[in-house]
Amino acid sequence: MKNVYLALDFPTGETAKKFIQTNDFHGVPLKIGMELFYHEGPAIVEHFKSNGHQIFLDLKLHDIPNTVKRAMKNLAGLEIDIVNVHATGGQAMIASAKEGLLSGAKGSHQPALIAVTVLTSFAEKVLQKQLKIDDSLQNYATHLAKLSKQSGADGVVCSVHESRMIKRICGPNFLTVTPGIRLQESTADDQQRIATPAFAKQHESSMIVVGRTVTQANDPRLAYEQVIKEWTLNE
Repeated sequence: MKNVYLALDFPTGETAKKFIQTNDFHGVPLKIGMELFYHEGPAIVEHFKSNGHQIFLDLKLHDIPNTVKRAMKNLAGLEIDIVNVHATGGQAMIASAKEGLLSGAKGSHQPALIAVTVLTSFAEKVLQKQLKIDDSLQNYATHLAKLSKQSGADGVVCSVHESRMIKRICGPNFLTVTPGIRLQESTADDQQRIATPAFAKQHESSMIVVGRTVTQANDPRLAYEQVIKEWTLNE
């Protein structure tokens, strides 16, 4: 599985497809989120899968265990590579999500299940003041990672700043998928816990997700190549 995913945060399939074609991103691993999936449905996944793209379907499911199980069974049929839930859904929900993926998988193709710990748009004060979680952000993210692993998840979505600690606790093969990746000259936008590709690699991220630092660049292809260069510099 490749480990640099490009976030297709576009409103329609037409704009997403045009962006991929215009910038020669054929075969690049893609993250498809709620905005695009809810507008286009499964057809957008099928289109990019048929054109050789790995797909991280970023829907962050969070519901009662049986509902999530049935949804995951349907999503597994799309032969996606990664899909996620919210870790705060709890142990039964995560385990049910995994069960649904396994029952819906086609042949030997089994999507990886990852669980969102703490959104990278959150700062610690949001966690403590708004959500009333009386713990540090790193401790809480690590707790959710441990819970996710115990529940059958293959990894978590976390910020780069929690990745190394999670690896220490959950093991080197437990996936840490880290969004909020920016090139040095890029703006933070609505993200709080951001990092460069090189910093992500140093802090043991398994995979990174890049979005606006590429999609809103003056030269998206050049920006993407810079991300790859920084990510693979010390390999």
